[in-house]
Amino acid sequence: MKVQAHDWALELLPTLGGAIGALRHKGHHVLRPTPPDARGPLETGCFPLVPYANRIAHGRFEFAGQTHQLPLNFGDHPHSLHGLGWQVEWTVAEAGWDCATLTQAHDGVADWPWPYRAQQRFLLTPGEMRVELAITNTGDASMPAGIGLHPYFPCDAETYLTFTAGRVWLADEMMLPAEPAAAEAFGDWSATAPVAGATLIDNAYDGWDGAVGIGQGWGGLAMRGEGARVLHVYRPPGMDFFCAEPVSHLPDAINRGGMNVLAPGETRRLAMTLSV
Repeated sequence: MKVQAHDWALELLPTLGGAIGALRHKGHHVLRPTPPDARGPLETGCFPLVPYANRIAHGRFEFAGQTHQLPLNFGDHPHSLHGLGWQVEWTVAEAGWDCATLTQAHDGVADWPWPYRAQQRFLLTPGEMRVELAITNTGDASMPAGIGLHPYFPCDAETYLTFTAGRVWLADEMMLPAEPAAAEAFGDWSATAPVAGATLIDNAYDGWDGAVGIGQGWGGLAMRGEGARVLHVYRPPGMDFFCAEPVSHLPDAINRGGMNVLAPGETRRLAMTLSV
């Protein structure tokens, strides 16, 4: 489905994990465009992370005195990754001239033992695209919950990144947080640094202040995150994209005391605003 207003062109893919297929402003690609033959959300412009973000180590955790084993949902990857929402179909609940709402309901039977309802609301205004992600516990017991968004931005030699965080978490050989380091360990992002590089960055920046500046050849944009204390940066070397993901918690937080708990009927929200 398409939403066009205020010089924005937004394409949504409800059947492909509720992802953003493309986002353009005055013809410029703000997010990486999805190829016509895409077969999964990892090829899209952005997808939701719900009911947890990033990795759960080996898909295993304990909660309320019970041990839970989640499916390993990413090929031969050793961990459960990015939640459930990105691998199921979403429903179009609203389609307006400048807005849209997608929803996803989980019954708590398979893959995640608690029922929930997730919602994404997209709004186009002059100079801004905003997406609000929410998860509500629809069951009768408390549940752990985390959320985030996974945007892919175009990247070339002219792409620069600016943000401030308290520290970055270095990862072990299993790509799980191992120890904190200075936020400048992979680049002095607070002073603005080029994104392109020869080494992999797949790390969580804790204590993020919620603001990111992205310089592109056509100009640039600002990203603002609300309800997200962590910015996860993914920069694969030699690729034409990078990710700056606003998320509510660190990787494997559910095993490290850092995951929020939702009471029955409670809702957690997170938002990302892209401004040009």
